[in-house]
Amino acid sequence: MSGGKVVVVSDNEFEQTVLKSEIPVMVDFWAEWCQPCKMLAPTIDELAGEFDGQILVGKLNVDDNPNTATNYGIRGIPTLLFIKDGQVVQQIVGVKSKAEIKKVIEENLG
Repeated sequence: MSGGKVVVVSDNEFEQTVLKSEIPVMVDFWAEWCQPCKMLAPTIDELAGEFDGQILVGKLNVDDNPNTATNYGIRGIPTLLFIKDGQVVQQIVGVKSKAEIKKVIEENLG
């Protein structure tokens, strides 16, 4: 489901991979059964390719990794968290257009 540029993140790796990342991170919180998540997946893959080397794009399955989702108060999916220097700088809930997500990346993670 994920392209080569998207990193699968788990509860165990979240701090190391995301919070300690030297580049900004966009994390997609999703689940297998979530249709909107599946609709958003190709957009996430495209953005991962476009911003390769500038940001890290991760996907975290909320069913397999409930701790991280709970820690960040994820109530609805898909949710995208934009994290810079270990801090959440922006959050998007629901399916958004590629242009909308790209704008958030450029404004918050550039």
